[in-house]
Amino acid sequence: MEIKKVSDCVWEIPKSGKMNVPARVFASEALLDAIKKDNTLQQTMNVATLPGIVGYSMAMPDAHQGYGFPVGGVAAFDTKEGVISPGGVGFDINCGVRLLRTDFSDKDIDSKRKALLDAICKNVPSGAGRAGRLDLSNDELQELLTKGIDWAKANGYASKEDKLHTEEDGRMAKADPSKVSETAIKRGLPQVGTLGSGNHFLELQRVDKIVMPDVAKSFGIDKVGQVVVMVHCGSRGLGHQVCSDYISRIEQELGTKHLADPELASALLSSDIGQDYYGAMSAAINFAFTNRQLITHWIREVFEKTLGSQDGMDLVYDVCHNIAKFEKHKVDGKSRELCVHRKGATRAFGPGRMEIPAVFRKIGQPVFIPGSMGTASYLLVGTSTAEEMTFGSTAHGAGRLMSRHAAIDRFPAQQVRAQLKSKGIEIVGSSGKGIAEEAPGAYKDVDEVVRVSDVVGIGKIVARFTPLGVVKG
Repeated sequence: MEIKKVSDCVWEIPKSGKMNVPARVFASEALLDAIKKDNTLQQTMNVATLPGIVGYSMAMPDAHQGYGFPVGGVAAFDTKEGVISPGGVGFDINCGVRLLRTDFSDKDIDSKRKALLDAICKNVPSGAGRAGRLDLSNDELQELLTKGIDWAKANGYASKEDKLHTEEDGRMAKADPSKVSETAIKRGLPQVGTLGSGNHFLELQRVDKIVMPDVAKSFGIDKVGQVVVMVHCGSRGLGHQVCSDYISRIEQELGTKHLADPELASALLSSDIGQDYYGAMSAAINFAFTNRQLITHWIREVFEKTLGSQDGMDLVYDVCHNIAKFEKHKVDGKSRELCVHRKGATRAFGPGRMEIPAVFRKIGQPVFIPGSMGTASYLLVGTSTAEEMTFGSTAHGAGRLMSRHAAIDRFPAQQVRAQLKSKGIEIVGSSGKGIAEEAPGAYKDVDEVVRVSDVVGIGKIVARFTPLGVVKG
């Protein structure tokens, strides 16, 4: 395939064959070399063949091979002629990240760090098979799927500020639990308020570096050494089942022979299947918002009990990955409503967008790019450049460099534990297999991923955090 350098860290694959638009990749030469080792570029080109796609099919700096769409893939579709694709959202619907700031310093918690992690691990169930603390009825879950964070607020698990500091105010208005299968409901019922497994995590972090002090202060990040808490999880088994159900339905009713890749199973946004999937996906998004909110509530309880206070434990923001949403963007100078798919990509809106909280509107949206276990994570701010170049999107993490199986073979869990311990990082709650799968060496260099975002201007670096302790599934 032909790939041309457009500018520093921007590459383009010209339109060819059945592609309706060119493909663009945002990467340094080093990251592009890593991206070329799997099927990411071909998948990005395949996405460009889908009906109604607008602008470019894009791959963010952390991109790697996924199901249909690459992880790190962004694509926007016309609302009349375009499609919606479950594979373009992903199986872990609304896997996302939220950040809690605190008034504590790393010195304040040093002697109680292990106690904090152990208590969090006990209070926040994690792992593939762990059930949550809540025993909800089917009717209660239906209400949760409809109302999202409003359900958590009504039941004493969220504040007004928590709601306002969550993407979409923590609720997708068009959620339709009636479009969620009984199997998905059964999988979701015991998992409300659980961390999950795989790359999901909960980290105690310290502010390591502040690059934009004024912006950082607006986000509640005051000083180097400040303790923050980062949570990364999604819609658990319910979201996975929603994705599986609709891929199967689309395959059966619409077929895939006309597609560049059968994994791109999709339906017109205006079709019955397209609308049904959007309603079910939105319900799963609400599940994930509530899931992270419940975890936040229990983290605050642990800090109160262990350190005597949860004062200052404000939610900075909660951002989604793995989502499709209707947004207005300028295309050829004209504002158009589009359905933007972000799979393993983060919204990064700049100043002035009405979708972001009023308190951030003159600054831009907080953006979080977590590292791999044991490496730095970053706070960025969204930009107008991102809106112009990537439909307001940037990377969502470091991005895998190798498969989980390859990581298990290469990184023995005992070795990874020793590596983390040598850096002063505590880890609790994870199996040996889970630790090996998530070894830092299994991921791309998050510093380079974030540098590319900053250089291109699709997210500017505000602050860097380093881990003090990790709770893994």
